[in-house]
Amino acid sequence: MAVVLGTAGHIDHGKTSLVRALTGVDCDRLGEEKRRGITIELGFAWLDLPGGERLGIVDVPGHERFVKNMVAGAAGVDMVMLVIAADEGVMPQTREHLEICSLLGIRTGLVALTKTDMVEPDWLEMVTEDVRAFLAETFLAGAPIFPVSSATGEGVEALRAALVSLAGGLAPQPRSDIFRLPVDRVFSMKGHGTVVTGTVISGRCAVGDELCFMPSGPATRARSLQRHGRPAQDVAAGQRCAVNVQSVEVADVERGLVLAHPGELFPSPRWMVRLTCLPSAPRALRQRVEIHFHHGTRECPARVVFRDREKLAPGETALAELRFREPLAGVYGDHCVLRAGAPLRTVAGGPLVSPLPPELRRSDPRFAENLRLLAGLPALRAAVDAPLAQKDSGGKDAPSPKSAAKARDAACAAFLAAVLELRAAAGADEARLRALTGLPRSALETGLQLLAARGAALCFDKEARAWIGRPAFDALLAACLARGADLHRKEPLKPAFTRGALCAGWSARLAPRLVQRVLEQALRQGDLVAEGDGLRLAGHQVSLAADQEGLRAALLKAHAAAGLAPPNLKEVLEALDVTPKAAAPVLRLLCESGELVKIKEGLCYHGPALTEIMERVRQWFADHDNLDVAGLKELTGLSRKYLIALLEYMDNARITVRVGDQRRYRGR
Repeated sequence: MAVVLGTAGHIDHGKTSLVRALTGVDCDRLGEEKRRGITIELGFAWLDLPGGERLGIVDVPGHERFVKNMVAGAAGVDMVMLVIAADEGVMPQTREHLEICSLLGIRTGLVALTKTDMVEPDWLEMVTEDVRAFLAETFLAGAPIFPVSSATGEGVEALRAALVSLAGGLAPQPRSDIFRLPVDRVFSMKGHGTVVTGTVISGRCAVGDELCFMPSGPATRARSLQRHGRPAQDVAAGQRCAVNVQSVEVADVERGLVLAHPGELFPSPRWMVRLTCLPSAPRALRQRVEIHFHHGTRECPARVVFRDREKLAPGETALAELRFREPLAGVYGDHCVLRAGAPLRTVAGGPLVSPLPPELRRSDPRFAENLRLLAGLPALRAAVDAPLAQKDSGGKDAPSPKSAAKARDAACAAFLAAVLELRAAAGADEARLRALTGLPRSALETGLQLLAARGAALCFDKEARAWIGRPAFDALLAACLARGADLHRKEPLKPAFTRGALCAGWSARLAPRLVQRVLEQALRQGDLVAEGDGLRLAGHQVSLAADQEGLRAALLKAHAAAGLAPPNLKEVLEALDVTPKAAAPVLRLLCESGELVKIKEGLCYHGPALTEIMERVRQWFADHDNLDVAGLKELTGLSRKYLIALLEYMDNARITVRVGDQRRYRGR
């Protein structure tokens, strides 16, 4: 497994000199750094490990003005070497750097006590005890402390051996398999073009892969790769690498962008983070405060919004919504750091809980439930890794590989069920689910299949591999049927409705395939019935009120008595003392049943009468090629006002086709 070591510590405590003594690489590459004797930008080196691997080393600046560069360098770091000068001891940036490492989720490291050649043995012993006391309440409590001198070389070999041993014993970190390389440097190389460097924090990339800079950078391709200074065909998580990108200018790329495969990251203007306010913070984080936000190698302003409180006091942890001016792309479990101004210092940070959170409005009936689900995600995600961590520990109570895998699969399913519940009716394709869960592809697929087998989730689009939780799907089905019931209640004389009318409202902003799946499910289980080109609820039957039934009979009688010359509808309604509005639903029902046929507005034929006319037309065309107004008059004996309407009806019904003043028979 590739491992990256980061340095941390106060300015002028000898971090760069120590890296040079350990590796032979001078990380101060800028002229200003050499002239001033301080590190300004990130530096990179490596240490050869047994087996041919290399331990990547990121050397960070210690000056308080360059802490943002230190945070950028800590992205993707697996373990830390805290550097403390023996002649000064613990200093402000010693504390802040260690706090930053803690907020970034780093849990492994050691301490190098430098400049031992400049102090007496008694002083060194006293400083060592002070350092142990300082570390007692941190993740480096009990970590080994190595006295070293970069000037004389004393202790360097022991420190090098300890780093190699620590890297070799580091347990594999659970990582997503989404390829991501936060860019920390970009430059042009003669004969090659634009080169970007960074630490691969997850996934894998090979020469020739299509890539893009997220959240809004250009598309490109990996022309060539270097891994820890050596040419490589591919790079993987935990490795320092350089990527020669194709068709991209240096001016188009900057630190903070993330190199990724297209379609795997989804920028959002809001994130939900499990935020911890450092005990050393000078004051509480207030509601809607704007802070300096650090994620990977990116720094930008963000606003903090709490949903269950007005402030976060030092030492407290709570869910917080972070809002950005421009969308950012993240993956579940990413760590971020918050720094406040006046004075500028680190105050909070924590892991990303959702890079695509639901809208959280207090007026939403699901507000409290969504907050509960979001707050519970870290525990569900931790349960995914717990069985395999127990197995890797090798203790006598460790589960067998089979039982560990089974427990992990069950935990994956539970975690995915909560994530899909948060996605509600929108659902999510597998690419988004990988970003929302941080799960590798294989674990994700296994968890989804378990949910499907239990009926807790379903794939509504196999081509896009899009999923929805069963509760959300059932809610959509209920909304669809409720819409149908509402339509039948408003128009009880209408036997069926169009798909568009039935889907209005509840299907807004849903994927078309999901809407289709809801309708198919309703038809499959018999709740909906296809009625011609329309749909109706299974239990719906057209029923007329007593007065409407009388009107129906009267209208039908008037049209049947008229024979081939239908009555004037307005006059019929006036004779019945019925308004057109009251008659409209009854007329529509008669037309839908075929008892009457609407020829044009205000003119309806009795069905059998129109059938007789069409039969006469069919017989006419048995002996004639064309039919005109005079011919139809000869057939029916009707006046011109009926003849023109009948000819237009036959054209529209595709019984005839008009050629000049003549009609030719289509045979339908």
